[in-house]
Amino acid sequence: MSKKMQSELVAILTDLIALPSPYPPGTSVEICAYAAKRLKKAGYKVETVTKTKGVDNVVARRKGKAKGPVIAFNAHVDTVGVGERANWKSDPYKALVKGGLVYGLGAGNCKGSMAVQIWLAEEIARRGGPAKGELIFTFVADEENLGPDGMEFLRKTGKVRPDALILGAQTENNLIVAERGVMWARLTTKGRAAHAGNPAAGDNAILRMMRLVGALSSYYDKALARRVSGAMKSTVNIGMFHGGHNTNVVPSACTVEIDRRLLPNEKVKDAFKELKSVIDGVREPKGTYDVKFLTGTNGFFAPENGAAVGAFEAAVKARTGRKVKFLNATGVSDGRYYADDGIEIINFGPGAGAQGHAANESVPIASMVESAEIQMDVVKRLLSS
Repeated sequence: MSKKMQSELVAILTDLIALPSPYPPGTSVEICAYAAKRLKKAGYKVETVTKTKGVDNVVARRKGKAKGPVIAFNAHVDTVGVGERANWKSDPYKALVKGGLVYGLGAGNCKGSMAVQIWLAEEIARRGGPAKGELIFTFVADEENLGPDGMEFLRKTGKVRPDALILGAQTENNLIVAERGVMWARLTTKGRAAHAGNPAAGDNAILRMMRLVGALSSYYDKALARRVSGAMKSTVNIGMFHGGHNTNVVPSACTVEIDRRLLPNEKVKDAFKELKSVIDGVREPKGTYDVKFLTGTNGFFAPENGAAVGAFEAAVKARTGRKVKFLNATGVSDGRYYADDGIEIINFGPGAGAQGHAANESVPIASMVESAEIQMDVVKRLLSS
């Protein structure tokens, strides 16, 4: 392990941790300005892209002299909040280097990967840039919010349209190349209020909702049991259930929000139609219920024989001597916005997923160094002449 490389990575991460970027509120101006300044100095063409004031995103480009693939790296700059401050053993906004680890808010998710990517961008520039194709580094906000002001905005505006997208993630330098889609929907039921002492005079919206949710549960218990692909499963979760306003009143309204996780071959549009069909099949009176689509993105699967995936497999083997593992993703990444673009989408980076969103979050320094070395090798394999 190069001591110079190690100290450079730790220094960058130390700077990033000291630049607060929690959601809420999700402000990313200062941390994006830091990244933009460094990459401009390194010779990249840098643009700060903003849809909503205070929510900045950085796009840095460098082209080679010959034609070749467009390879984009991505890391999100926002973190979750500190949470209960008493649970932190050190200042969450001041990096603590101890026992081969760097502690601090966002150290693992996702500032460790961001530090690696900034180092990678600068090192590639020091070596003269890519020989062919185009290299893009994106540092975005609004990821923790699952919001529209970060990577989704870059995709919709055409600012970033790569052949391969490499997202920083806590994979312990293994690969996530497949991700489930997600669909959120809201069910609303209506009833008629009455005194709880005479419930027959009213129409209980919660009981109506229970009938609808019961029908969904019965349907999905059977239907989703068959929807499995390797370690991935199609799932459903009732995430929120709100109804009534007082114990002694028959509730006149109830709302439920549903999370559906979809296999890569399932589509958001079809999943919503399926849900609505089950609800309509209960045959509650017209006007007493409503089904609304909230948001959703399709899943993706990067073929394991793709050029970028192959480059990672070879680089991991060359740098570590081990065979790379393909991990199962529990959550969703910003790669979902490119799910329908037919590109390779890869999650890769230092640290373990269990460290993310936890007090005393940390990332191993050795894992950052290994991540940087592997990704440098990947860039050579894809963009060298």
